[in-house]
Amino acid sequence: MNKERIFNVLLAPHVSEKATLVADQGNAFVFKVAKDANKLEIKKAVEALFDVKVESVRTLSVKGKQKFFGRVAGKRAGWKKAYVSLAEGQDIDFLGAE
Repeated sequence: MNKERIFNVLLAPHVSEKATLVADQGNAFVFKVAKDANKLEIKKAVEALFDVKVESVRTLSVKGKQKFFGRVAGKRAGWKKAYVSLAEGQDIDFLGAE
């Protein structure tokens, strides 16, 4: 996998209440990923970027919500989410603080 594809696969870490609970309890992290990315690409991208050992990857597609802006109906875009479980003793530090 080339460097450009690695940066296109992982879009951002997903920060939410559920994501922080999963990170605290199960040594797993949640990422927003490209819609066309598969589990193997996500695993290789996380291992290359953060220098960690990935144990498993679970993916799901989040459907966009129907929203109203005044009287005008609109739709938010759907996106793909990946739960990445790390091997025992591995950790990702997003802030870079020590």
